Amino acid sequence: MVKRVKVLSEDEIRRSLLRIAHEILERNRGLENVALLGIMTRGVYLALRLANFLRDIENKPVLVGKLDVSPFRDDERKRDLDLSEIPFELKDKVLILVDDVLFTGRTVRAALDAISKRGRPKEVQLAVLVDRGHRELPIRADFVGKNLPTSKARERVKVCLKEIDGEDAVYIVHLEE
Repeated sequence: MVKRVKVLSEDEIRRSLLRIAHEILERNRGLENVALLGIMTRGVYLALRLANFLRDIENKPVLVGKLDVSPFRDDERKRDLDLSEIPFELKDKVLILVDDVLFTGRTVRAALDAISKRGRPKEVQLAVLVDRGHRELPIRADFVGKNLPTSKARERVKVCLKEIDGEDAVYIVHLEE
């Protein structure tokens, strides 16, 4: 039997994203040349939510794009079709990569490869809703909603978002042995 334990509610996700938005503004001293790039799929929706918070706080629009890392992966999920949509130039931008869960770091590595094929931003920062540890690469997030220590083999983190799943919640899923 698979057991799911809710670790973040809808309100906790909202508060985490609002806190991250404030941290982004503080670190970058505002929004000048800042753009968000959501890693498909859930990272895109989180980036859009962050952009809304940033816009509401600063009363300025925020550039948002979506990044498909699948063609740049080094594992079995690689595919050739690139579905990225980046409606702005990367040059001189402070790019905030946004994703739902940071785990081994391989998705972020693929995202960095995808970005390097498109241009050279001024800086790349990483915002994640959940950091579950177990890095295989030397990658860390600049902005984290929640650190969730997990068992690498026996637990998974499932982020549910209304736009895709009909609810906002984060679960730890305990797998059968």
